[in-house]
Amino acid sequence: MPKKILDPLPAAAFQILLALADGDSHGYGIMRRVTEQTSGRMRLGPGTLYSSIQSLLEAGCIEELDRESSDRRRSYRLTSAGRRCVREEIDRLEELVRVARSKKLLEDEYV
Repeated sequence: MPKKILDPLPAAAFQILLALADGDSHGYGIMRRVTEQTSGRMRLGPGTLYSSIQSLLEAGCIEELDRESSDRRRSYRLTSAGRRCVREEIDRLEELVRVARSKKLLEDEYV
């Protein structure tokens, strides 16, 4: 079985999907949401943003909304496939945390 392109989901793509869970947005809005939801720990540049958006579009995780003729911005929406993709990544991350806990890596002496 071929490996899925977005498995595991890259951090930038994961953050974009989380940002779109709040509602439709254009590229600059997504960049702002990602910065806010990560408390400034992740700032997406245009290259990372738009290459990630392209991958997410190709995978069917997001879709581009119809543009009005007066608005040049492209806006995007999370799809049901995108919601499943986010859920799968959350499950994967939860499993990693479970393993870390079992190895006692989250106890006070390590933090």
